[in-house]
Amino acid sequence: MTSPETFHGWLGHDKHAAKGNLVWGEFKPKPWDETLIDIKITHCGICGTDIHTLRSGWGPTHYPICVGHEIVGHVVRLGKDPSVTSRLALGNRVGVGAQAASCLKKDCEECSEGMEQHCAKGFVGTYNGKYADGYWSMGGYADYVRVPAHFAIKIPASVKSQDAAPMMCGGITTFSPLKNNGAGPGKKVGIVGLGGLGHFGVLFAKALGCEKVVAISRRRNKEDDAKAMGADDYIATSEDAKWDRKHSRTLDLIISTVSSPDMPLSGYLRLLRTNGQFIQVGAPEDNLPSIPAFSLIAKGCKIGEEMLAFAAEKGVKPWVQQRRMKEANPSVVDMEDGKARYRYVLVNDDHDDHARL
Repeated sequence: MTSPETFHGWLGHDKHAAKGNLVWGEFKPKPWDETLIDIKITHCGICGTDIHTLRSGWGPTHYPICVGHEIVGHVVRLGKDPSVTSRLALGNRVGVGAQAASCLKKDCEECSEGMEQHCAKGFVGTYNGKYADGYWSMGGYADYVRVPAHFAIKIPASVKSQDAAPMMCGGITTFSPLKNNGAGPGKKVGIVGLGGLGHFGVLFAKALGCEKVVAISRRRNKEDDAKAMGADDYIATSEDAKWDRKHSRTLDLIISTVSSPDMPLSGYLRLLRTNGQFIQVGAPEDNLPSIPAFSLIAKGCKIGEEMLAFAAEKGVKPWVQQRRMKEANPSVVDMEDGKARYRYVLVNDDHDDHARL
């Protein structure tokens, strides 16, 4: 069991890549050291962040780039450092999310307290991030990926790879704020947006036992899906007259997953009860109304293993559509056009050992 010296993946070469212009090509992985692992990728979810990054929507992207940070596969090369061998073994099925590295130093307040996602000294994204050695990280629309072992998470045997992949970003992005802000019995929770992130919000809020889960979207065309996911009520903001007055002061917590700078934010806030909380996890390329979006986002990736264990226990199953890795270009275009119901997952046919899922 080993990995090649050169990896291959779908590469974006300029800001037009998101229009279906990715090119399959080779790239050199990060130089090897004994804290790393190589993963033979079987599945990689498509996230909205991939599209924003491909078109330099959140600032200049370092091209060429291979995106994808909802990665699942098997460990085929393992560093010899004790921090690696104490956690992982060859053949383990693991997932990697949006973060590939942090400084991990004892004098780093964030890393020493298990909050690596907030590390200000050495945070590196799974793609479009620059390591201390100068290498730019490359993601999971590929055959292999090389990452620090610290940021790989074992996948429970009962969770299928196609379901685990979108949980690596989309799942944790909604599970974390729900869990960290008290979602559970007795709480009434609203989920704004019923896309890839929002559908996870509904699924997890229901599985956490919230008293009431309300799906909030512009139109009513997704109401049946929302109810099938477990939503108790549905608000269509562009179709329901005086929706904000009708539902005023009815929710304890709102998780907003939308990426539009034109959201009716004042209406959403009106839905909250006294001391209610509004958490923004969707990140538009422009600012939200009077609020810089990124100042509100904290994914809390340290609870990724807790999320997977919870999903396994409760049988949380995302709505995914599997596409072949070779279909990355049309899949990215379809994702941008809003056709996903509700998450696309790319599958490497020749790497997908169904006997091990």
